[in-house]
Amino acid sequence: MSERPRSSSDLGPIVSSAHLAAGALPALSEFEFGLILVSHAFHRWMVRAMAAAGFPDLSALDVLVLHNVNHRGKAKRLADICLVLNIEDTHLVTYAVKKLERLRLVKSGKAGKEKTVAITPAGAQACDRYREIREGLLVQAVKGLGFEEGRLSELAAAMRALSGHYDQAARSAASL
Repeated sequence: MSERPRSSSDLGPIVSSAHLAAGALPALSEFEFGLILVSHAFHRWMVRAMAAAGFPDLSALDVLVLHNVNHRGKAKRLADICLVLNIEDTHLVTYAVKKLERLRLVKSGKAGKEKTVAITPAGAQACDRYREIREGLLVQAVKGLGFEEGRLSELAAAMRALSGHYDQAARSAASL
C-alpha cells in the first residue's frame, strides 16, 4: 500500500527544534527559526557586500559599527554604539573600532573625558559604496517581491518589540 504524499499543512510549523515548538506558542519557534536564518544570511550579506566595496577583511560586527559611526555624520560615544546595536560586551565594539581605525575608516576623538568615534572621508566613501551595492543587489531584488514598505516597517517594529521581551527573559534567566 502506498502512502499518500504529505501536504505542507501535515508537516506542522517549520522549526529548528521541535521540542521547543511543542510548547504553548509554536509560532514563536517558527519566528526563532526564521530569525536564525535571517541573521546568518544578513551577516553573510554584510561581509560579502563590504568585500565587494573593497574591504574584504571586515566582520559583520565591524560593518555594523562602521555604518553606525557613519549614521548622521556625527561622532559617537562607545557606550552609544553599544546601546544602539544592543551589544553587551563593549570590548567587542572596542576591538571593531581599533580595526576600523587601522584601516583609516574611523578616527577616535574626545568629548570631555569620553572617547568618541567619528567617520573619516574614506569610511564615508566605503559606506557609500556599500549602499550602492546594496541598492543594486538587494533592494531591487526585495522590491521585486512586491512587499509594501509599510509591511516591512510593521515587521521591523514587531522584531524590535520582541527583542525587548528576549532581553527581559535573558535578565530573568540570569537571576535564576
